[in-house]
Amino acid sequence: MIELLEAVLETLNNGQTVALATIVRAHGSTPRATGTKMLIYPTGRIVGTIGGGEMENRVVVEAMAALARERPRLMHYKLQEIESGDPGVCGGENDIFIDVMTSKKRLLIVGAGHLGQKVGGLGAFLDMDVIVFDDRSDYANKKRFPHAQQIIVGHVGEELKRFSITPWCYVVIATRGHELNTIALAAVIDSPARYIGMIGSKRKRERIYGELGAQGIKKELIERVHAPIGLAIGAETPEEIAVSIMAEIIAFERGAK
Repeated sequence: MIELLEAVLETLNNGQTVALATIVRAHGSTPRATGTKMLIYPTGRIVGTIGGGEMENRVVVEAMAALARERPRLMHYKLQEIESGDPGVCGGENDIFIDVMTSKKRLLIVGAGHLGQKVGGLGAFLDMDVIVFDDRSDYANKKRFPHAQQIIVGHVGEELKRFSITPWCYVVIATRGHELNTIALAAVIDSPARYIGMIGSKRKRERIYGELGAQGIKKELIERVHAPIGLAIGAETPEEIAVSIMAEIIAFERGAK
């Protein structure tokens, strides 16, 4: 059990995902008892065992599917007749719950202005770890971002490249100008970030995209960027725009956008 828990902790600290399969009901003759656990990684690698054999192989396949869809699932297996498709002949039955273990979501806010401040507040409210990037200490500080887990002051592009961006990072680029937005986007566009959004009009967006294309950045990377950022709800104030941004992130996360 200690080995398994240490593996979970290491995986989550590295910003990765893993599935945890637990026998929640063992009835009759089964290889392992209720409470037995096994970890399954997206590659199919396992830590621990829930009994081996064909049933375990099927659980691995189901766990990999659960990881791909990021949705848990409950499986029922009869271990009675191989001829009828059962994965064993022990005689019992198993219910196995497959949970998807993920890192806590991180909201990377690039730009500590009024909009960034409002987005940060909403991100913290939604239980995300908020990390703020800006080159101005009079804007990027604990007084303006009391709920931020981390505030990084320095050259935006360099700091973003140094930061460990994982698939559980959501990047919101809202700096004070076109040049900084371009620098920030270039620094994160090839990262494994789950979501990248940028503030700005369609005209500014096309200008920035043109500059990135001239730098040799591939079209498919540029197309993953959400810009102009936020759902089209007619938002005008920083507070309203922040709501539209976080609503878009939620919609993206839930597969609604």
